[in-house]
Amino acid sequence: MRTVKLNELTELLESASYPLSVETAQTEFGDVRLQYADGSEPLDVVLGRLEDERFDSAEEAQSSIFNTVPVEGVGEPGQSEGEG
Repeated sequence: MRTVKLNELTELLESASYPLSVETAQTEFGDVRLQYADGSEPLDVVLGRLEDERFDSAEEAQSSIFNTVPVEGVGEPGQSEGEG
């Protein structure tokens, strides 16, 4: 099992060929756990919650995954990388 931090997800997703179906992504990344600020979760479980059927790019895949990650997993409550 590989553990990947959220900030390393882009590099992982860029290793795939696109377009990429969610089903193929679940198989290809079935050995990956996403490391959150408060724990971890298998990437294939996260992908299973997506409404998307396929991704046209690594950026699209990352955006969909980030929108599915529990807010508690991203960082401290109320913390935003966009402010400051």
